[in-house]
Amino acid sequence: MAKDRPVYMGPRLRRLRRELGLTQADMANDLEISASYVALLERNQRPLTADMLLRLARTYKLDMAEVAGDGGTEQTARLQAVLKDPMFADIDLPQLATGDVAVNYPGITEALLRLYTSYREEHLALADRGAEAEPQEDGADPVAEARRFIAARRNSFPLLDDAAEKLAAEAEAESGLAGWLKARHNLRVRRLPSDVMAGSMRRLDRHRDAVLLDDALDGASSAFQLALQIAYLEMRKGFDALLKDGQFASESGRRLARRALAGYGAAAILMPYTAFAKAVEARRYDVEALARQFGVSFEQAAHRLTTLQKPGQERVPFFFLRVDQAGNVSKRLDGAGFPFARHGGSCPLWSVHRVFETPREVVTQWLELPDGQRFFSIARTVTAGGGSWGAAKVERAIALCCAADHAHRLVYSQDAPPPAPTPIGVTCRLCHRSQCMARSAPPIGRDMLPDDYRRTRAPFGFADG
Repeated sequence: MAKDRPVYMGPRLRRLRRELGLTQADMANDLEISASYVALLERNQRPLTADMLLRLARTYKLDMAEVAGDGGTEQTARLQAVLKDPMFADIDLPQLATGDVAVNYPGITEALLRLYTSYREEHLALADRGAEAEPQEDGADPVAEARRFIAARRNSFPLLDDAAEKLAAEAEAESGLAGWLKARHNLRVRRLPSDVMAGSMRRLDRHRDAVLLDDALDGASSAFQLALQIAYLEMRKGFDALLKDGQFASESGRRLARRALAGYGAAAILMPYTAFAKAVEARRYDVEALARQFGVSFEQAAHRLTTLQKPGQERVPFFFLRVDQAGNVSKRLDGAGFPFARHGGSCPLWSVHRVFETPREVVTQWLELPDGQRFFSIARTVTAGGGSWGAAKVERAIALCCAADHAHRLVYSQDAPPPAPTPIGVTCRLCHRSQCMARSAPPIGRDMLPDDYRRTRAPFGFADG
């Protein structure tokens, strides 16, 4: 019969001794052993016997589980998760050896985990510094400033949600937004031809006491523009209070953030938090059904789903992305912890780049990042502009992403076991999947192999070390 493996707990014993404020001689005296034996135990040159484990527990009035710990299970799991990174794919790393390192050398394990975390953070920083975005003359990036402001608050502003619910109730009592504008501000709503509007979708005409709308706008867009005007009229103090806490290096960044807050307020008026949060559960996050229920567009409903993190009334956290056919990102909101590169292109294997082939069809996809995190994504095209023959319009694709653990709450996920996830990366420069055929650039930190004697199927071949 196989014998139990000897247990080495040197680092744990050393940590326990230091926490108790003892020297090796003190512990040796308490345990009635020699100081040299304590030193051997701490250096893992002697196993910790069951008798010695009991002696430790009795002498220092410790719980046996506290002394024995979890056997390094948590550290082992963390180390194994890190070693799944494709960067280590060409290194033989047996699970047993990984477990031995985590159990017997917890200090080294912790150092490796910290180093890997720093490595990941520095990779993201390198990607940012190597961004293709054009710098502003004053060194500030207003778009990045506004995005940081929104992201730092997880795109959730309960102050605006509360104000919007009151405004929505008042508007309902006045038979709609137009009625509210007339009753509260004596403003008429007038729809005028595009040529008269001279490039504007909406304009507040104080001289004629009117809100002017381009008559080419569809119903959802018209309602949103009216709600937006109401937000600017009624939520100014709220915007100022929120922006006061922001860090802006440029006035343009502040203005973009203010515009984002106004859009948030308008959406909250059209889709009041309490009613919308209740509806998303009833309809299992069916974006099209929600859009029709609240009289908004598919994109507006999808955008609103990213804001449902009001304390005590949280719903599924989503990541939202909007891109054009060239891959340019025009909107990005993160409430799901999706590590999308702040600059540069996203992974071409993500379906958000392929839905232009199937306009207005919702495409689902399971995704897996290099570190093993899994997400569930839906993507669909949306159209902006148009409204008349020859009017300019633009096709974009939007994607909603949530952690795989939440996917079962969405109508789009199937009851059957999910298919194998598509392996994607944050961006090619940060992805170490060596066999990816869609790669456009080599990853940071890997040396390329010459093509003199062998040409790999993947666009780039990498050195082993």
